[in-house]
Amino acid sequence: MTFKNSPAQFQIVDPALLLPDAGHPRRNIEADSLKGLVNSIGKMGLIHPIVVRPAAAGRYTVIAGERRRQAALLAGETAVPVVIRDCAADAALEVQVFENMGLGVRSALEPRDMAGAIQAIATRFENTEAAAEHFARPPTWLNQATAAANLSEKVSTLLETGKISSTGTALKIEKLAKKDEARAESLIDEIEQLPEGEKTAKKLVDRAIAETSRRRKADAPDVAVIEAGSATPPWEAESVPATPRSRVNPGKVRKVAELLGLSDGDEEEILVRLIDEFLALKSADAG
Repeated sequence: MTFKNSPAQFQIVDPALLLPDAGHPRRNIEADSLKGLVNSIGKMGLIHPIVVRPAAAGRYTVIAGERRRQAALLAGETAVPVVIRDCAADAALEVQVFENMGLGVRSALEPRDMAGAIQAIATRFENTEAAAEHFARPPTWLNQATAAANLSEKVSTLLETGKISSTGTALKIEKLAKKDEARAESLIDEIEQLPEGEKTAKKLVDRAIAETSRRRKADAPDVAVIEAGSATPPWEAESVPATPRSRVNPGKVRKVAELLGLSDGDEEEILVRLIDEFLALKSADAG
C-alpha cells in the first residue's frame, strides 16, 4: 500500500518499542547533534509525532522521526506520540527522501522571527543566565540569538519596508553603527533614498563595513610610541596581564567567508552569519 493511501492511526507508545529503519538513507546521527533536541523534549515533551509502520511482535519501524526517537530515549521519555501508517518499505523510503530534500517541505523561521520568539521566552526568567540555562546554552548564545529582535527603529523600518533584504543585512548595519555611528547613519540615509521596493545590494553594506574596518586599523595608534612617549599606560596597571585572544587560522576564516559569500574576512561578521544559519537549521531540524 502507498503511504498516501494508507490509513493513519494515532497512538501513545513507549519509544523502546520503536525500531530504527535499516533502510533509512541517513546512516549516522551524531550524539552531539541531538543535545538541543534532547533538552527540548525533556522540557516540552515530543512536539511532533513520530511516523511509523507496523513491525513484528507489537513493535513499530520508524518512517520519519529517527532523531526524535533517539532523543526521546536519551531524555528518558517512556511515552511518545506516533502516527501509524501501514505502508510498504519502498513507500517508506520515498517518504524519507522527500522529507529530507527540503523543496518547501519545511520552511524555517526567519531569523528575526526566531529571535523574537526566543526573547519572549527569555523574559519569563529572572536573568540572562537562567534564561540561557533553560535553552541549555551559555548566556553569550542568548545574546547573539536575540540580537535580531533588538534592531534599532531605523534599521527595523528598512527591513520591514523591504529596503534591505534580510535580517543578516540588518545585523550588519547594527554592527557598523557600533564601530562608526556616522558611517552607519550615512548608509541608512542612502538606503532610505532607494526607489520603493528596491532592495539594497549586499555588497553595499559589506563594502561599508570593510571600509570602516580598514580605517580603524589604519588609525590604530602604535603601542610602542605610546609606551615611549607617555606615562604608564592604563593596561600596565594590571597586576596580571590579560590573556591574548586566541586567533582562528586566517586561511580557515577566509574559506568560511567565501562559503558564506562575504567579501570581508571579519571574524565577528562571520559569527553573525553563522548564527543566522544555525538558527535556521535548528528550526528546520526540530521536527
